Amino acid sequence: MLKLDARDKEKLVDPLYQISRRFWLVVIVLLAIIGWGGYMYIRQVVDGLGNTNLNRPVFWGVYMVNFIFLIGVSMAGTLISAVLQILGANWRRPITRIAETLTVFGLIVAGMQILFDMGRPERMGYVFFYGRLQSPLLWDAISLTVYIMTSIFALYLQLLPDIALLRDNLPYRAPQWRKLLYTILSLGWRGTTRQWVRLEKAISIVSILIIPIGVSLHTVTSWIFSTTVQPGWKSTILGPYFVIGAVYSGIGMLLLVMTWFRYRRGLHDYIQEDPHYRNLWALFIVMNLVWFYFTYTEHLTLLAGQETMEFPVLASKLWGEFAPTFWGMVLLMIIAFWLLVAPKLLPNALRKVTIFQPRMMVLSLIAAVVLFVMVAVPELFTPIADLADPALQVGLSLFILLLLFNAAIGLALWCKDHFITSLMFVSICVVVGMWLERWNIIIPTVTHPRLISYAIYMPSITEIAVSLASFSLLILCVVVFFKLFPVISIWEVAEGRVIDEAYEHITIPMPQPSNVVRRLGEWGFGLKRK
Repeated sequence: MLKLDARDKEKLVDPLYQISRRFWLVVIVLLAIIGWGGYMYIRQVVDGLGNTNLNRPVFWGVYMVNFIFLIGVSMAGTLISAVLQILGANWRRPITRIAETLTVFGLIVAGMQILFDMGRPERMGYVFFYGRLQSPLLWDAISLTVYIMTSIFALYLQLLPDIALLRDNLPYRAPQWRKLLYTILSLGWRGTTRQWVRLEKAISIVSILIIPIGVSLHTVTSWIFSTTVQPGWKSTILGPYFVIGAVYSGIGMLLLVMTWFRYRRGLHDYIQEDPHYRNLWALFIVMNLVWFYFTYTEHLTLLAGQETMEFPVLASKLWGEFAPTFWGMVLLMIIAFWLLVAPKLLPNALRKVTIFQPRMMVLSLIAAVVLFVMVAVPELFTPIADLADPALQVGLSLFILLLLFNAAIGLALWCKDHFITSLMFVSICVVVGMWLERWNIIIPTVTHPRLISYAIYMPSITEIAVSLASFSLLILCVVVFFKLFPVISIWEVAEGRVIDEAYEHITIPMPQPSNVVRRLGEWGFGLKRK
């Protein structure tokens, strides 16, 4: 019989059998949203795609946006569990299961978006039976299928020892179906030396294989767009652009989910500010800078070329009908970068300045919003003041910028004392911004095709309902899954404790660090040695 540590039992195993009213309330709400979306989808299948706003020339809409976004979420598991597994990063252990779970369910829900986008979903098998080998659509279907199967296998391998622990430490009041479930899934695992050696080899092999599979999926998905003649998609960097965006959004979603379980189940001793949040914060900064580089390069080449067919697509994003979503995406990424970097750069002495206090920050934001409305819609305030004067508008605009600058400084100083909370706000900005990025890649092009008049597209109520149901299904799968299995990989954490205890007896002399090295250590880049 496999033994379970007392602290792991209290924090990781006991909550599996404690089902509260709040849990059932969340499940009921999610099921209601899924039911509404399911009804709308059935109506779409019966009546046809006429219930959506997909039509000539807009054949791809919000369903395809969701597809690319959700497969991007899956890169969190590939990065955390596979890459860090190969690199031997010990700090990854408490968050690998959350990352791999997001990968599996994100890919499954992403695959469903393809069925939603098809008018005849029963013909999905034709892609495999009659697909042409030179078609990127067939490549994408094969990559997605292989990626899903490999991710499920990787998650199962990582779960296997914990399933055996649950089987051998089942409470006497637990329902019999749980005992049957854990007995079947454990496959007779007893934790022998031979089993552990084989498991480690299998995990290492899968970790190596899943990296090129994951990269190939995002690259092939980009080829579906870039190998066409549609304006705005003929880009040689679209493949790596998709991969970078996937990693970026995957880290953001991972941070949101792991923080929810950290506070909801009291896992502060497992998921810690240092090293988990500090290391993911460093990865966030790198991904943010790389994303800005690719975004700038992609749009600069289109702007400089000003081709007849390409420029209208770019113009629609810069100052046309898609400007709100494009500049909203850019603004969210700028806010994310500011909140990641500014709290580390601003001196603590600014805390004592009155105008940078939290209350003044809120007042500055409110004043900036009011003044912006006055400048944007001057006719609403004509009885109060004549805002048509250009000099007055320029003065108000400069004052708005000053207020926003004051609020930005105050917010960054507040983030110094609320690191995890600020990182959650950054994650929300990144997740929303990366969904908008997918929107900006697809919709401006399909509404500005070659040889056909420009079109207008907004999701119909059917598409909105199915999209909400899709994200609700993803949340429901994660919530239910972690009521059956531990959120934290118990055996990996236990293995990490043994490694840490072994390293505690090793003393490595270290010279006096320079100011630069010391500063990097404070930011989370340094190595701690005893």
